[in-house]
Amino acid sequence: MFEKTGEELCLYKKKLGITATIKLYGYFFVKRLFDLIISFLGLLLLLPISILVKICYILTGDFNKVLLCQERIGKNGKVFKLYKFRSMVINADEMLDEILKENGPLAKEYKRNKKMQDDPRITKIGEKIRKFSIDELPQVINVFLGDMSLIGNRPYLPREKEDMGKYYNDIIKTKPGLSGYWQVNGRSNCSFKERLKLEQYYSNNFSLLLDIKIFFKTFKVVVLGRDAK
Repeated sequence: MFEKTGEELCLYKKKLGITATIKLYGYFFVKRLFDLIISFLGLLLLLPISILVKICYILTGDFNKVLLCQERIGKNGKVFKLYKFRSMVINADEMLDEILKENGPLAKEYKRNKKMQDDPRITKIGEKIRKFSIDELPQVINVFLGDMSLIGNRPYLPREKEDMGKYYNDIIKTKPGLSGYWQVNGRSNCSFKERLKLEQYYSNNFSLLLDIKIFFKTFKVVVLGRDAK
């Protein structure tokens, strides 16, 4: 049920002794327990919100599925299936390939940030649910299953592994999160490299206090819809 600590616990035992080991076990126990409680409550909200999102899409003439399942990189590099609401057109990947080939300015922006400020693939409904991070709500399923945590790093796409470079090994030390250090410290205003640095910092400095600070700061970011693109 609770998160396995892996090789990092062995290192703590050798370097800092039993006290540090107990603290680390305690951190993961509390973190997993909190994940289970909050994600269970989130699951209760998921069905009615899913119906509402579906109705909104139908009203705009879009009858395609709204719940997507994508492969993402998890802890220790393990690939898992991530759930989210669709915020883009159904052929978003094909459109991205065309954009990267034919639109120089947008291709340059995507290469730098792994995002586009005015992404032509985002639907009208997708723009709204992204603004308030509603598109990420289905990830409570992943949190409940243990693939993700409420607080962690961004769940990266497998194709982004090479672009992560030297930051990859540090970032995958922790589970991906529904929110995280990057999301509350710049979000879409950060370049891809700046994001990697922020998430490397979290992986090397995670603590219960830091998680609590991120958790409460997340509400401010979501309510205000700040930096969401």
